[in-house]
Amino acid sequence: MATLQLRPLANLPLGRIIQGDCLTVMKRFPEESIDLIYIDPPFFSKRDYYTVWNGRRVQAYTDIWEGGMPGYLVWLNARLLEMKRLLKKTGIIHVHLDHHASHYVKVEMDKIFGHDNFRNEIVWCYGGGGAPRKAFARKHDIILFYAKTENYVFNPQFAPYKPHSPFHSKGEPYRDEGKLMEDYWLIEGLGSTSKEKLGYPTQKPEALLERIILASSNPNDVVADFFCGSGTTPAVAQRLGRRWIACDMSRVACAIARRRLAVIKFKRHKGIFRSLFIIVLLHSILNLLRPLRYVLKKT
Repeated sequence: MATLQLRPLANLPLGRIIQGDCLTVMKRFPEESIDLIYIDPPFFSKRDYYTVWNGRRVQAYTDIWEGGMPGYLVWLNARLLEMKRLLKKTGIIHVHLDHHASHYVKVEMDKIFGHDNFRNEIVWCYGGGGAPRKAFARKHDIILFYAKTENYVFNPQFAPYKPHSPFHSKGEPYRDEGKLMEDYWLIEGLGSTSKEKLGYPTQKPEALLERIILASSNPNDVVADFFCGSGTTPAVAQRLGRRWIACDMSRVACAIARRRLAVIKFKRHKGIFRSLFIIVLLHSILNLLRPLRYVLKKT
């Protein structure tokens, strides 16, 4: 794990993926230094998750808890308290969960961040997968949205009107940009043929993180993800002009995320590399033609 020192924000390791327990990593950061925290922690699903790395099937992370739900909540609460310390007074936190523990964590977050600072229970709806025979198919996750104080950053998001939509005739004025976004989001998950898919379990789509980051931060703000997995949060934050810090306990997750960010940086500079290649190629051709030019001059 990278060694960090307690130092001013300007010298923090922004734009870096750090391997290690986020509790240890966060304790070395100064308080009130982060604008937005998004985390996608273990869900208390009571299973292990695997991925393929360098041709081998390896464990990505475990979500099995010897202490059951009480042990899980103690573990998560310690990290949520540290995240509260790191958030600026205008800061926001989004905690991504599912049916296993979201209602338990909501109660704990009311204690940590204050019930009055709860803003939304966002429902992310998605399709795909199978359907159980004795229950309704579970096709949504929960994102708990809390602000640290009443003075926080929020940029309204808009969705296109559906054909023949009655929204603008029921009191809401018609807007060119669309209707105001509600707290349930229809965003497709990553299918087997998705170009984003990296093979990492529980990978989230970039469209989901894009909406969160645009709504809850401004350009050049610091965005942190302390369970970054395959690196969706830093990838989107970088594309949207935010500074970022990412961390994960899994060595495999950090390796996948670093490779993902390296590919993004390469694509961004691909035009520069192409221009340099053409310049070098032309220079080489001119050097090859010089002897021929001398021979032609002699004749």
